Amino acid sequence: MDNRPLILVSNDDSIYAKGVKELISRLVKFGDVVAVCPDAPRSGQSMAITVNDPLRITPMPDFEGAKMYKTSGTPVDCIKLAMHHILKRRPDLVVAGINHGSNASVNELYSGTMGATFEGCAFGIPSIGFSLTSHDPDADFTQCFRAVDTIVEKVLRGGLPEGICLNVNIPDIGHTPAGMRICTPCHGHWDDEYKAYTDPAGHTFYLLSGEFINDEPDNELTDEWCLAHGIISIVPTSVNRSVLIPKSLAWLYSLPSDYKL
Repeated sequence: MDNRPLILVSNDDSIYAKGVKELISRLVKFGDVVAVCPDAPRSGQSMAITVNDPLRITPMPDFEGAKMYKTSGTPVDCIKLAMHHILKRRPDLVVAGINHGSNASVNELYSGTMGATFEGCAFGIPSIGFSLTSHDPDADFTQCFRAVDTIVEKVLRGGLPEGICLNVNIPDIGHTPAGMRICTPCHGHWDDEYKAYTDPAGHTFYLLSGEFINDEPDNELTDEWCLAHGIISIVPTSVNRSVLIPKSLAWLYSLPSDYKL
């Protein structure tokens, strides 16, 4: 079995989600698959790790030849536990998803699916996150299959540059999209994210809500534009969040190097 690529799979929708099982069904033909996923939904966890609570790993029945494990941790915990306590060799690829819901634009920053992808990238492993723009627990993931097969095969053959991973979003259009495109993440934001309610005792509480606002709906270079037009978006993204210093921040270079508080 060591002659076949080893593929580590995780997600944020839990080991029981349809999306991860559909993903595994595509990946088993490319290599040996080990899935390590949360035992319950962990959406919105980004790159959170568990610090103060004990973590547990529970083996699950194999699925289509893949070894399955659930953990009590976050998606990033799943990758770390897999690397240090489950896998007997270094994986050739980390794949997260298929997520129920879009991880385009600013959503990439909140996504537990992309958290697992970034963690694989931080380990120096080629990593891909796949998402379908449908929150339906019984969504039709067959419209993702061509993209999964094509991109996984390309990455296994050619790898990815160090520190770069892929955020792939597939539009939920009821059939296989006609194409895919390298994009930039759309500039957007969430409006009215928390709504206030009053409980029977008269106390105020808040629930996450909100509407995503696309700040550049006509920009054809962005992931949101592609998804709105039935095109798969592929955003190469980096675990290194630093940027080149723009001219407007040139004053940073004038700060004294020996500054003390």
